[in-house]
Amino acid sequence: MLYRPCYGRLKLVIMARMANRAPQPTAWDAAALGDPHAQHDKAARVQAMFDAIAPAYERFNTVATFGRDAAWRRAAVAAADVRRGDTVLDLCCGTGDMLRAFAQHTQAALLIGVDFAANMLVHAHFRKGDRLALPRQAAPGTTRVPLMSAESGCRTRENTMPRCREGAPARSQSPLSPDCQAAHPHKPARTFHLIRADALRLPLADASVDVISCTFGVRNFQDLGLGLSEMFRVARPGARVVILEFATPEHCILRWVYRLYCDAVLPCVGALLSRDRTGAYRYLPRSIDTFAPASALSASLKAAGFRAVTRRTLNFGGVVLHRGTKPETGGT
Repeated sequence: MLYRPCYGRLKLVIMARMANRAPQPTAWDAAALGDPHAQHDKAARVQAMFDAIAPAYERFNTVATFGRDAAWRRAAVAAADVRRGDTVLDLCCGTGDMLRAFAQHTQAALLIGVDFAANMLVHAHFRKGDRLALPRQAAPGTTRVPLMSAESGCRTRENTMPRCREGAPARSQSPLSPDCQAAHPHKPARTFHLIRADALRLPLADASVDVISCTFGVRNFQDLGLGLSEMFRVARPGARVVILEFATPEHCILRWVYRLYCDAVLPCVGALLSRDRTGAYRYLPRSIDTFAPASALSASLKAAGFRAVTRRTLNFGGVVLHRGTKPETGGT
């Protein structure tokens, strides 16, 4: 069934406004913060939390990291080794900051963002006509590109994005559903799509994307193993996966400073910037402290089937960049 172009977008906006008008429940109280990853309803709590903080999400990230989050994203983009014509999938895409980084620094043909928080997608934004968001070979002219939602069909809203020059290599298999392909049979060489969906149940075809990224999101999965398995399923042979995640520094002095900052400063900054009442910025340090260490996450990537798994520490050990590759042969 095809929807009118504005229907899906309108549905997301209505859902987000209803969430904003309702009193914010405390998603993370003291009991839940004891071990946030053990909560059976962790996904619902995380979704409510991000819906609440979406308007101030990027501003908080910039202030809290002193602007370093942009450098971490650039490092992840470089590690992804995106090639011209690749399809890139960004999980837990939020307001689109990682998608914009891929658009600015690569020549990916198709950029897909997935998030299950409607308000985050409502607040997603992209540069319109900004040359930094284009490959250098882009030709003048624009085209109307529909953004997607798994809940409301493939046509949710339209956004003006520049068209790449003709002749960009096309992929033989599209990750989008047959309905969406039928609705838009002639996609431009460079397209953004947003999908509201759970990263544990991706509405994408098997072996359909070339690069998968997840920036500070795997820690929020209800089931880490299932989420990594879904990444492996939708990855083409030879696809690269890059994951940015917070970690606790190993050096004792750095660890003390890090915990002091996370436990005492971040909650105050978060409350000031976002007026959050869900406990989001108390959840942040607790979710880092109780999450699997970097070595365990690397092991989980290998268990999911990825090979050539590596990790690189950033920010004095407070951030870790993981990278893996799906084998060219050996099945899925």
